[in-house]
Amino acid sequence: MKRVSTSPKSRTNLNCLRKLTDAVIVHDGDAPEFTPEMFAKSVARKGLKPVPRKSLLSLRDDSDVIEWFRSRGAGYQSRMNALSRAYMEAHK
Repeated sequence: MKRVSTSPKSRTNLNCLRKLTDAVIVHDGDAPEFTPEMFAKSVARKGLKPVPRKSLLSLRDDSDVIEWFRSRGAGYQSRMNALSRAYMEAHK
């Protein structure tokens, strides 16, 4: 069976790439070395239940509550979701 290129315009020599071994590939310093902290923050989902899909919702919260969450930095909506989930689990 003939291998199909991902793009007809691709000029990548895929046969050459397939022949490369780990010994030939040299770390060029572009990517940082992984630290134990990076591994601690990683998430492996293999074998776990799938993550529930999110739904778009227009929610009216007090502006001071929203500003408090926003002041804590990026990911404030995920933290709000986590608190809602904890409340839901506690009241099942």
